[in-house]
Amino acid sequence: MNDKDRPMPPLIAFAGVLGGMAVVRWAYRTALRVNRELEEARLARLAEAARSSEIPTLRRDPTTGAYRPG
Repeated sequence: MNDKDRPMPPLIAFAGVLGGMAVVRWAYRTALRVNRELEEARLARLAEAARSSEIPTLRRDPTTGAYRPG
C-alpha cells in the first residue's frame, strides 16, 4: 500500500484544526489589543491638543513692545 493512498490519521487532522483555532484566537486578541492601544494614543493626543488650546498665546503690547499673555 502506497503512502499516497492512506488518508491522514484523524488525530493529526484534529491537532491541525486545534492549532489553527489557537492561531486565529491569538491573532484576534492581538488585533483587539493593538486597536485598544491605538485608540488610547489617539485620545491622549486629542486631550493634549485640548490642553494646548488652554495655554494663552503671547501678544505684543503696542506701548512697550513686550510680549504678554492675552
